[in-house]
Amino acid sequence: MRELLKIVSQLIVVYDACVLYPAPLRDLLMWLALSDLFQAKWTDRIHQEWISNVLKNRPDLTLNQLNRTKSLMNFHVRDALVNNYEDLIPSLTLPDPNDRHILATAIKAKASLIITFNLKDFPFSILRNYQVEAITPDEFILELIDIDEKAVIQAATQQKNTLKNPPFTLEQYLESLTKQNLIETAKLLKNLLDN
Repeated sequence: MRELLKIVSQLIVVYDACVLYPAPLRDLLMWLALSDLFQAKWTDRIHQEWISNVLKNRPDLTLNQLNRTKSLMNFHVRDALVNNYEDLIPSLTLPDPNDRHILATAIKAKASLIITFNLKDFPFSILRNYQVEAITPDEFILELIDIDEKAVIQAATQQKNTLKNPPFTLEQYLESLTKQNLIETAKLLKNLLDN
């Protein structure tokens, strides 16, 4: 994997819906995508999945609000939206057939990585046939820190500085990352930001 990440300008990753569902994680992943360390990719179907799940669990949010978020994501992250991947789906096999569209997206986009919490649904034994690997957001961000520490610190700082209602202290911000299962990332950022 490290070899993949060393070719930063060519690195293409697909965000699974599960990493776009929690707003704090989605926000950090967007700031990182804007850093140009890699190219983030997704589809309308991926958007549909995370939006549908947010609406089920957050009745205080509306479809219009989440569609606005989707539009902003599509607008600000260059060439992120992948189309014409659907015809690949029937030929793919994964433990959960409902995840085949994620792998199809990765193949169509020529992505090296799928960023997901659901590693069991994307076994290496299958993904390696397509030169794709699935990793968690925590692993992904740690690798990005290894490649360009300043860019990741800048993205995290930009995210923290946008949190104004209420404003977050550094400790609160790092705690919010920990709650998103970015445990090692939060620890490393604490050390980097404390210095």
